[in-house]
Amino acid sequence: MTPTLYGIKACDTMVKARAWLASKGIDYRFHDYKTQGLEADRLAGWVDQVGWELLLNRQGTTFRKLDADQKADLDRLRAISLMLAQTSMVKRPVLEIGDAIHVGFKPETWQAIFF
Repeated sequence: MTPTLYGIKACDTMVKARAWLASKGIDYRFHDYKTQGLEADRLAGWVDQVGWELLLNRQGTTFRKLDADQKADLDRLRAISLMLAQTSMVKRPVLEIGDAIHVGFKPETWQAIFF
């Protein structure tokens, strides 16, 4: 099964993740959700698997620029709504292999996933 890597092409972490996959000779599909969008059902499924708290990128510029009201009282539905409205708020990368997803890039973790 060919994994799918979700993220934003120009993101530094995505560049590292893609380079790592290439260096290991791992074939994958790339889905740039900045240009290709992100389906609400897919995001909701990810949230069900790992939680919105892990998927919502609170360290990024996009989230930090939100006003206090938008950041207050976050819950599953509000977080999903924010991430769908501005996909750069989805933590990167999201690696989807079959029904499982892995969020973020750590070479040692990916080594264990693939080998």
